[in-house]
Amino acid sequence: MKEDLLHFIWRTRRFDPTDLKTTAGEPLVILQTGTHNSHAGPDFVNARIQIGETQWAGNVEMHLRASEWNEHRHTNDKAYDNVVLHVVLEEDEIIRRASGERIPCLEMKKRIPQKIAATYQKLLENEYWIPCRYLFYQAADLTKNMWADRLLIERLEAKTAEISERLAQNQNHWEETFYQFLARNFGVKINAEPFEMLARETPLQVLSKYKNNLFQIEALLFGQAGLLDKTFEEAYPNALKKEYHFLQKKHGLSPLGAAQWKFLRLRPANFPTVRIAQFAALIYHSTHLFSKILEAEQVAAIEQLFEMETSEYWRTHYTFDKVSQQKEKTVGKNTVRLFVINTIAPFLFLYGKMRNEEVYKNKALKLLEQTPAEVNSIMKSWETLGWKATSAYQSQAMLQLKTHYCDRKKCLDCAIGSALLKENQ
Repeated sequence: MKEDLLHFIWRTRRFDPTDLKTTAGEPLVILQTGTHNSHAGPDFVNARIQIGETQWAGNVEMHLRASEWNEHRHTNDKAYDNVVLHVVLEEDEIIRRASGERIPCLEMKKRIPQKIAATYQKLLENEYWIPCRYLFYQAADLTKNMWADRLLIERLEAKTAEISERLAQNQNHWEETFYQFLARNFGVKINAEPFEMLARETPLQVLSKYKNNLFQIEALLFGQAGLLDKTFEEAYPNALKKEYHFLQKKHGLSPLGAAQWKFLRLRPANFPTVRIAQFAALIYHSTHLFSKILEAEQVAAIEQLFEMETSEYWRTHYTFDKVSQQKEKTVGKNTVRLFVINTIAPFLFLYGKMRNEEVYKNKALKLLEQTPAEVNSIMKSWETLGWKATSAYQSQAMLQLKTHYCDRKKCLDCAIGSALLKENQ
């Protein structure tokens, strides 16, 4: 057995409460199990118990074997001075405080339902896609949906942590920070890092000086990407190169290395050259983009903000010096929806949180509800288990569940896992 299961059984009161006594034979009543402590110190804080006729308020420490108290050197640790009950699977040693006073102990080995322990062990040991694969059908829809609500907020909180850190680095400049994170999205997964570096090395305030000239914006972005550092056959890339050298000296810019960009195994529509051209068009066609995002009420309104055309050159090119069949290189709706999921919703959520304005947090959740669920292998696997996401609100929660709970076998911290253990005891 793992100590985590002991915590779970204590927290949920799944143990046999009949004729509770300490190992010294004193009558014991559990008034409050306390709050689980995820930091250093006793496992549960602010518990209340009654031993004999005396009520005690304090902390509870747990171990599989009582002797672990000494192994962990708790006796001389002041953080454990206020432990009023030592809960153990087995008392293999009487534990005393530094004063010599015996610490009240509750032994649990005969009070834990054998089935719940066996079920939990099976969850830990199996190698299924999710540990509860063959029990999952028992989970009530209400349990899954309520847990999904909490998981989504947890996922947004995790995403906003990185945004908050970058925002501080940017002196709380929301537009600049949004520009950098949006650039990362334009890079698709394989070119996300170099695209973000491109945005950080090409400040928005520099680009804004040329907001009315798409050619100069392209020159800056392609030049900073290191993609103009060669000899071209066509006039347009040579003109971009010449313009970039002028702007580079003017603003003291340093380009990235061209080798950082990946083209291999990408569809031509996702080539970094096409994505940079689209990004340049977005900057040219929109000013104060984040401010406009704050005003948008529907996903459709956000999709309109990304309806722009690249420069004429890119209608017949996917890369420099190589003509292709004419085609508009627009940003598709599916791509914009990924922007909503990965950048726009987290930014709105953080904006509302930092300004204490619930309207923006609610708007973030509403946009996710309006956005179709992602289509990927994880979502397909959930569907085979009878749980289909109807929106990005749900799919983001289900991704959080799989990657942060199921893959790590944190069944006792999962509302679904906890419910299944209770049903199978």
